[in-house]
Amino acid sequence: MRVETVDLIPLRLPLRTPWRTAGGTMTDREVILVHIRTDSGEGWGECAAFETPFYSPEFISSSLLALGDHLVPLLLAAESVTAASVASILAPVNGHRMAKSALEMAMLDADLRASNLSFGSYLGVTRPQVDAGVALGLTDSPDALSETIAERTSEGYRRVKIKIEPGRDLDWVSAARAQFPALTLLVDANGAYGREDLDHLAHLDEFDVTLIEQPLHEEDLVGHRLLAERLRTPICLDESLVSLAATQAAVALGACEVVNLKPGRVGGYLEARRIHDWCLTQSIPLWCGGMLETGVARAANVVLAALDGFTITGDLSGSDRFYDADIVAEPIRVVDGMIDVPTIPGLGFEIDPEAIARFRVS
Repeated sequence: MRVETVDLIPLRLPLRTPWRTAGGTMTDREVILVHIRTDSGEGWGECAAFETPFYSPEFISSSLLALGDHLVPLLLAAESVTAASVASILAPVNGHRMAKSALEMAMLDADLRASNLSFGSYLGVTRPQVDAGVALGLTDSPDALSETIAERTSEGYRRVKIKIEPGRDLDWVSAARAQFPALTLLVDANGAYGREDLDHLAHLDEFDVTLIEQPLHEEDLVGHRLLAERLRTPICLDESLVSLAATQAAVALGACEVVNLKPGRVGGYLEARRIHDWCLTQSIPLWCGGMLETGVARAANVVLAALDGFTITGDLSGSDRFYDADIVAEPIRVVDGMIDVPTIPGLGFEIDPEAIARFRVS
């Protein structure tokens, strides 16, 4: 298959509710959509990068630069391209996994559409549905958090992940657990703590949370191992796990007991599948993380999360959780706490051209 054109489409979608993190408050989600046309059809991909480099070194402007100046020219120069060959074609460019993932995703979508094959059939998934889970940003008070959790559980969500940071942690978790004693509850620190906080974080064992995600800096694997020795609560890593090799190293060191798998962060769905397969052989719990995706990446994530190794409910929410209007024809919906696994050819979505035109910024 030869790539004929690659369009980079910047979009800006208003968020229904401002998303607060340690890096600031987001009122819009800026997205790079990738549209690839080949001699056999077309495919779509989505770049997971945020507008600012607080979560990851990659951000929208850097991804656009890497894609336009370096990655897309390599893809266009290749004699033949398949999704499986994208990683090797783009290998001369160091890093920029989210940008690379968007191109691989679009090629995978194109490959599957050309073969009239669904992503689920390609992966060999058997589950028709997956549990829905929701992630919540930082709130001003424990009461505000409890109110938000009540809203989400009334919508059918059976698992809730809350953000924590120094000064907004134990009281918030305590309030959530007191009001929702049976709820599957996860906490995510996004690397906000240091080794000086190990004693403080050990109090999380009092609240029966499923895991704590990325408590320390992404490069501090030794610190995570030390924390794992102190806590009964399992340590889950996110930002630290950028590849299968990084995942294997973190597990071998004792720094990681649960894996948060984000396809964009690891360079694409094919590397995500390799990480899944390895975790499955090692009996390492696994779940699918979220990046406030549009229905493009969210549909593909739902399919990925239907694989057998995903034993913990992921950040899989309906399209209406973040956006009043999505960019796909059939938004992801939560019904009775479940999401149907898409079965149409490709990665599981059809683009809404009118929405693309509405939200396109340049």
